Amino acid sequence: MAQSESRAGQFSYIEDARRFLRAAISGMHCAPAVLRLAWLDATSYDVNTNTGGVNGSARYNEKVVKDSGLSKATDLCEQVKIACPQISYADLIQLAGVVAVEVTGGPTIDFIPGRQDISPEDREHDAPAQDLRSMFYRMGLLDSDIVALSGGYALARNHQERLCCDNDGIWYISTPDEAAFLRDYAVSHKKLSELGFRPPSNPSVIYHDETRRISTFDLTARDMAVVIAAVAFAFGQLFEVRRRVQ
Repeated sequence: MAQSESRAGQFSYIEDARRFLRAAISGMHCAPAVLRLAWLDATSYDVNTNTGGVNGSARYNEKVVKDSGLSKATDLCEQVKIACPQISYADLIQLAGVVAVEVTGGPTIDFIPGRQDISPEDREHDAPAQDLRSMFYRMGLLDSDIVALSGGYALARNHQERLCCDNDGIWYISTPDEAAFLRDYAVSHKKLSELGFRPPSNPSVIYHDETRRISTFDLTARDMAVVIAAVAFAFGQLFEVRRRVQ
């Protein structure tokens, strides 16, 4: 009990950061950008060499941050870092991703602090361009993770102009086209076809390929909270890749 209380006190600044993030992400309506920043900081991980991954280096990639419209997300993290200087950038960026899922109606994702930052001089070179399947296998993720994460990333990337938040902070797409998100799987990630994925003609149909262990979900534009819940588990895995415990 004493050890548990000591650990809780040691990381009390995490809860402070969580409160700041929740207020900022909800107020700035920037959950999609925050999710993309967390993605950027995690997807360089290589399970074979144990290099890359969550280390706060995403903030050094100024060109990608600018070209991808992630400045709002990095600025938000800088504000929280000033308020909570104890938290590492690596922890902060992933915690921001966790909170972004939560404020958009998704489930709570367990978060364990302890990731360490690297300096600009120590960061690994960017991994060479790869197809989607190879990139996720390099990270030690499964085919099912590819589908779920691709959908979540497509949502954040392709619907920024149409992606809105209501007063409760829930995402919705301001279009009557209920098949838009499913089409984004095929259009934005053509490599998914190599895994046997085809968007169903009826968006309410669940597609499942037993031979490749791939499934999609009943994802429609009517309830974007369902979309977030569907990808939250896979995002939780992404947020935890190569967690560096101090």
